[in-house]
Amino acid sequence: QVQLVESGGGSVQAGGSLRLSCISSAYGISRYCMAWFRQAPGKEREGVATIDGNGFTKYASAVKGRFTISRASPRRTLYLQMNSLKPEDTATYYCAADSGQPPCTMAATSHFNYWGQGTQVTVSS
Repeated sequence: QVQLVESGGGSVQAGGSLRLSCISSAYGISRYCMAWFRQAPGKEREGVATIDGNGFTKYASAVKGRFTISRASPRRTLYLQMNSLKPEDTATYYCAADSGQPPCTMAATSHFNYWGQGTQVTVSS
């Protein structure tokens, strides 16, 4: 069983930056497809970014160029660097892991079998 714990959320003004972290209980996490999702009140959970076992990354169009996903395998940690934040980025952000076979995709939450508890990000205008 893999446990994921997010941290780093908070409140920031538009244009500011935050870095989210997600630490895993499993040492083999570097082989997994990892992702960040977010969910705003009244909206469905949506994919933000993914990183596969080879380090290949993908981003949602809404965050491309502003957010960067990365991982530090020896520390079993996944990161999301968020720059130029906008009020529409306000949401609860979730870390997720997919221990299954490729592809590594954020197309559906059902691909991911491990989830963190979420961390709140609030961006004010």
